[in-house]
Amino acid sequence: MAKNYNFFVYILASDSGTLYVGVTNNIERRLYEHRNNLTPGFACKYECHKLVYIEHYSHIDSAINREKQIKKWRREKKEFLIRTINPSWKDLSYEWYK
Repeated sequence: MAKNYNFFVYILASDSGTLYVGVTNNIERRLYEHRNNLTPGFACKYECHKLVYIEHYSHIDSAINREKQIKKWRREKKEFLIRTINPSWKDLSYEWYK
């Protein structure tokens, strides 16, 4: 029987509006890695550092399936999803570091 854990599907935005969709089991660590460009790739290349959307899951399979689903969407649908919880596109992690 699979154990339940914490997994997060998240969307990061760059200052220029580029979006990155990812999944992690430790959102604070992953944001630190993105913001300090510790992992090369798309988010690093396009400086996607602002957390604009997040969903929580207890099972990794559900989180991975959701990440894949969102990645297939057109930009307009991703923007609509972000606005459902974050209409002003503020950095949702801003308060975490105060």
